[in-house]
Amino acid sequence: MNIDITALFTCLDDFCKMYKSSQKSRFLPSSKSRDREGYLSLSEILLIEILFHFSPYKNFKCYYLQGIMGTHRDKFKKLPSYQRFVLLKKQLFMPLTILLHSLSGEETGIYFADSTSLKVCRNKRISQHKVFGGLAERGKTTMGWFFGLKLHMVINHKGQIMAVKITPGNISDLSVLSDITKNLKGKCFADKGYIGKNAFAKLWNQGLHLIHGIRSNMKNYLMPFIDKMLLRKRFLIETVFGILKTDMNLEHSRHRSPINAFINILACLDTVVKG
Repeated sequence: MNIDITALFTCLDDFCKMYKSSQKSRFLPSSKSRDREGYLSLSEILLIEILFHFSPYKNFKCYYLQGIMGTHRDKFKKLPSYQRFVLLKKQLFMPLTILLHSLSGEETGIYFADSTSLKVCRNKRISQHKVFGGLAERGKTTMGWFFGLKLHMVINHKGQIMAVKITPGNISDLSVLSDITKNLKGKCFADKGYIGKNAFAKLWNQGLHLIHGIRSNMKNYLMPFIDKMLLRKRFLIETVFGILKTDMNLEHSRHRSPINAFINILACLDTVVKG
C-alpha cells in the first residue's frame, strides 16, 4: 500500500505535541521521574506501530527487524532493540485511544452496527491459555464457537468508524448497542442479533431508529422501500471487518501481553480511519 510516510509522521507529530502539552497541564510533575528522552520520540513509536498495519508483514517481529531496521533504517536516528521497542509500545494505549476518538466519522444519519470475533487462541488450546485470563471468554458467532474478545462497531454509510467497544466474547451484541450509538440520530441497520423490544424503545427515545431483519418464527411487517434497500447494504460493515482482519492484521493469536494486544487493535482501527 502506497503511503506518504512524511505526511503521516507530520500529522502524528502534531497530535503528540498536543497530547504531551495536555498531559503536562493535567498531571502534577513528579520529582522521581528523570523525563529523559529515549532513542525514539512518542511520535516515532506511534509511526512505527501504525506503519505495521500498512505493511505486507504479518508478523511484527519480522516487520521491525527487516522493515524498520532494514528498509526504513535511514528514517530514524537511532533504533532500540526489538525487545526494548515491545516495552516502549505500552505507552501508546492512551494516545491511540484519544486519536481514534478524535477521528470519528461524520454523522450522516445512516449507520450500520455489527460485531466480529477476535480469537486469542485456537479452541483446542483454551485450557492452556493464560495470557488473557479474566479478559477473554468463550463466545459463539455464525462461524461457530471461539475463545477471545468481541469488537463491536458502528459505521456510517461512507464506511467511517463512529464508535467501537471491545468486550469479552460472551457478551451479546444487543447489550452493547446503546453504548456505541450514544448521541447518534437517524437510522441504524443491524442483523437479527440485535432484535429486542427494550433496545428498540431505548434507541427510539434517543432519536435513533433501529432497523433489522426478522427471524423465521416472527411475523412479517412492512417497511419503506428505502429502508429495505439500505438493510441489504449492511454488508458494508462486514467488508470493513474483512479488510481489518485480512489486510490490516487486526486478529492473530501470538500476543504475549494483553496491553500490547489492545494497542495492536487500536492502531489497526486508527490505520483504517487515517487511511
